[in-house]
Amino acid sequence: MRVSRVAMAIALAIALVGCSGSEDPGGSDGAEAQGPGWTRVSPAELDRMLHDEDVYLVNVHVPDEGDIPGTDATIPYTEIATRVDEVPTDGEPKLVLYCRSGNMSTEAAQDLVDVGVTGFFELEGGFIAWNDAGLPFDAP
Repeated sequence: MRVSRVAMAIALAIALVGCSGSEDPGGSDGAEAQGPGWTRVSPAELDRMLHDEDVYLVNVHVPDEGDIPGTDATIPYTEIATRVDEVPTDGEPKLVLYCRSGNMSTEAAQDLVDVGVTGFFELEGGFIAWNDAGLPFDAP
């Protein structure tokens, strides 16, 4: 009986180590993979992208509670899939979605993937995380 408990403990430990994974599927740019089709980025990474890269920033939050400076468009998260022709989908400029907390932008991201758009970014934690990081925000 004692051997089987030890074997079970070892098997459990191996399973837990296998699930903890330390891979960075988003690449070496500090981005965190979200799921098939898009990548979640931290406020610091988005700030860097806005300064160093060509970014098309879309606020999908409803109702309007303000914008990150440099926002290119406001499209309600429930309309993003039907208004996909209004955003870049080829990676140039880089499409980045955000909302207040990340919930609506995650729904919008999945809706884009569902209509075949991939390779874009989503701000992790939304503009709450952006504000918490001390980055500028334009409140209405």
